[in-house]
Amino acid sequence: MKTLVLTLLYTAFASPASVPAEPPADIVFDVLRNGQAFGRHEVRFDKGQDGALLVDIDIELRAGLGPITVFRYEHAAEEVWRDGQLVSLEAETLKDGDRVAVDVERGSDAGLADLIPSSHWLGYDPALTRILNTETGAPMPVEIEDLGLETIETASGEIEARHIRMTGTLTVDLWYDAEGRWVGCAFEARGQTIRYVLQDV
Repeated sequence: MKTLVLTLLYTAFASPASVPAEPPADIVFDVLRNGQAFGRHEVRFDKGQDGALLVDIDIELRAGLGPITVFRYEHAAEEVWRDGQLVSLEAETLKDGDRVAVDVERGSDAGLADLIPSSHWLGYDPALTRILNTETGAPMPVEIEDLGLETIETASGEIEARHIRMTGTLTVDLWYDAEGRWVGCAFEARGQTIRYVLQDV
């Protein structure tokens, strides 16, 4: 197992107007793999003593045969937002047996100006062509399509949401409600169908 630590400095990340001044409701998904339980993806919000918005992200996915784990993915991150701008991001990812730590702090340009992180909760402007990959700490070229309004299923029933498709290292379908809250996700990976079911509407 190898550990890679990336430290990147940036001047500012572009952030959409929807960055909330106050902590919004937490977002908790059950993650399904081919319709079966696969893990959890949680995004929790808090307010720092200095008024900053704190965003804690925790993802734990596991597939196994009985007690034997055949696939394991973990991602933990903390974003700090102030005055609508991302001022720091720390993340650690366990994927394919390797751990990658990313530490991004406001500072020199480092070629990352105008990027927002790939944590999905904030949504994406279809005009974006690059975002910050929070697994690697590197810019990621993307194509973002707005596919309009759809009805999706949550644990509390059906809701109407805007469908966004983002193509980058993989193609991810994302859904956001009328308030801009992230409420759904689906993608294909390694021949498996992954779907998120929102647990707290």
